[in-house]
Amino acid sequence: MKQIVLCLIGILLASFVSAQKINHPSLLYTPQRIQQVKQRMQNEPKLREAWEDIQKTADEALQKKDFNRLDYLSLAYLMTDNKEYANIIKEILLKAVEAESWGDMEMMARIPAWRSQLGMAHKSFLSAIGYDAAYNIMSSSERKKIAEGLKRLAVEPALGDWLLEPTRIHSLNSMGHNWWTSCVCQGGILALSLQNELPEVKDWVEQLHESLPEWFDFAGDALQQKAKSFDEAGGMYESLNYANFGIQEALLFRIAWINTHPGQNPGDIPQLAKLPNYFSQVCYPRTGVLHSLNFGDSHKNVSAESSMMLLYALGLKDPTILWYIAQVEQGQHRDGFFLNRPMGFLYTPDLSKAPITPDLKTSQLFSDFGWATMRTSWEKDATMLAVKSGHTWNHSHADANSFIVFHKGVDIIKDGGNCWYPNPAYRNYFFQSQAHNVVLFNGEGQPREQQYSGSTLRGNLYHLLDAGNVKYVLANGTGPVSNNFSRNFRHFLWMDNVIYMIDDLKTHKVGQFEWLWHTNGTYKKSGIDVNVTNGNSSVVIRPLYPRMLAKSDFVHDYPEDLYWEEIEAPTEDLKGTEKYYSFHLPAEVNRVKGLTAIILKDAPDEKDLPQMERREGQDWIGLRIRHKGKITDLYINQLADGRLMHSNSWIMPDGWMTDAYMFAVSYPEGTEAKNAKDFFIAYGSALRRGNETYFSSLAKLFVIQKAEGKKLDLWIDGQPKINTTFRSTKKPMSVEVNDKKIPVVYQKSQIKVKL
Repeated sequence: MKQIVLCLIGILLASFVSAQKINHPSLLYTPQRIQQVKQRMQNEPKLREAWEDIQKTADEALQKKDFNRLDYLSLAYLMTDNKEYANIIKEILLKAVEAESWGDMEMMARIPAWRSQLGMAHKSFLSAIGYDAAYNIMSSSERKKIAEGLKRLAVEPALGDWLLEPTRIHSLNSMGHNWWTSCVCQGGILALSLQNELPEVKDWVEQLHESLPEWFDFAGDALQQKAKSFDEAGGMYESLNYANFGIQEALLFRIAWINTHPGQNPGDIPQLAKLPNYFSQVCYPRTGVLHSLNFGDSHKNVSAESSMMLLYALGLKDPTILWYIAQVEQGQHRDGFFLNRPMGFLYTPDLSKAPITPDLKTSQLFSDFGWATMRTSWEKDATMLAVKSGHTWNHSHADANSFIVFHKGVDIIKDGGNCWYPNPAYRNYFFQSQAHNVVLFNGEGQPREQQYSGSTLRGNLYHLLDAGNVKYVLANGTGPVSNNFSRNFRHFLWMDNVIYMIDDLKTHKVGQFEWLWHTNGTYKKSGIDVNVTNGNSSVVIRPLYPRMLAKSDFVHDYPEDLYWEEIEAPTEDLKGTEKYYSFHLPAEVNRVKGLTAIILKDAPDEKDLPQMERREGQDWIGLRIRHKGKITDLYINQLADGRLMHSNSWIMPDGWMTDAYMFAVSYPEGTEAKNAKDFFIAYGSALRRGNETYFSSLAKLFVIQKAEGKKLDLWIDGQPKINTTFRSTKKPMSVEVNDKKIPVVYQKSQIKVKL
């Protein structure tokens, strides 16, 4: 009986040990993925063509015994079962582990030595894929030799530097961005592949798995000005390029962990569900290559299909992901998961049910890291305005209050871009304020030291409102330039086909202001306007306050007007130079209001442009805009710019009475302003005319009002509790606030809104 019990215990222990072992291949190139793609190839010619490309690359790597193509060799073996590929993988790995080190000389010379870096992370990934694929054709001694070598060369340095005690040298505060996930997660994938031969690495893998949510949840810090990693609305501050890379590396490990731990709960990472919206909101669908925002160290042709595919593989079956991947052209950037590359081949989902346009908002504010996007629609070649005012740290440039305008397929007002970091042009130009669409004072933007030390006081974006043909967002870039500025606010008010940019500027001393413009197209000055045209995309840049552009090149005849300067700068590819432009105010002042209209033309030869009349009164400046039978009066309150503390900023323009910082009234030509139903109010508590109150709130709010027929639409922001009234001569049948219906409460010609 005792022998039977011992035998049963032995069988159970053997079963338990067997259950803990990994059944190779099981990391990313799983038998299930291989079977699925083979089935799809029968009906999808593009997949068959992609496989032919992959096999061709694998065959070339076979002859060269190319370590850097281990992923192609591995996929070729698993697709064909041709052991010639597997034997070469084994040979490559046996040779690779003879190396003394995979460290980088420059990194190793640091104190303390950085034993691991991105190159090692990539080698770890390739080694893991190769070891996982060819595992079953190796002898036990070969497996052990390779495993011990890879542990020495990559697993221990990577996890030791970034995760494990007592050797860890990095923290999330110092290097908790894309390097952390790349080094630790690729080292972790390699450790996963070696668990059968090296049981000691299992604990390391589980420690990484438990620590990964900390990277997503990192809240930033004050002492080193490190930004919060992920915005509450989704997305990462590091620029699209590095956000996608860091997220991709984390998701690769998460998928590999799930595949090697069948039936186990991987735990929740709530940020993942918001990523499809983030990647989509910062992209610009167009005819041709998909473009994306290139704030910071990114390029406009970089896309995030890799992270999107991995999210889909993790079970996030959001149709937005399918739409996004369908916009990406094969090979449009260097590191993508394209169809003719192993990961893209296995992980590109069936796109036949991708929606034509995504079901997403047309505007998005990422307030934690200071990005905002607003667009006319999700159709290709629409118009999109993107604004940045957030952190300056690492891959985030000195670009507080900068912006980009995409129009009819072109970033017609663009970002200056970036280049490879060791090149002097990066630190001397691309990172600095001069490469962005910002305001300089006495030739200075953000202090150059912020490239390494960051900005102690960050920029911010607030109060995004989107009412279709009227959109608004406020940028506050004072903090990053507080060495010179005490106010650096930039309002973006987009009404119909014009973006009005209002700069509210005050400095500590008297000096000269200049506005920088980076354009992408033919630049032509015509009187007080600048026309920028690129193909079908065309805009007019029209400065209106504090002065207009001098009417001719004889600027000495217009000594008070803005004069312009053409400045040479390197192109992103560093193969030549290009021009950007500066509009200088000759007067030396310490307080100024700037108002510039960016007119979005339907066609380069369009002549029917808005007529704009500069108007001024007591304590206000403004415009009267006439276009296509509509008049819009725009007023800017000169008292509401911080010069008053305890006295409210009341003005009385054209019969109105308000304390609003800015407001606009739109009405049909031939009617009176007092009968207007469409209003925009920025930072106001009341709008009155005679004995009539059109709007009232105890606290100042940001409001768009549109009334049509028996419906009243309101967009309101500014306070957590809203208690306000709006004038309506008749009781509306429906009231919506911020796109949600509310009960109609109507009394004495007033609609009451309480939120």
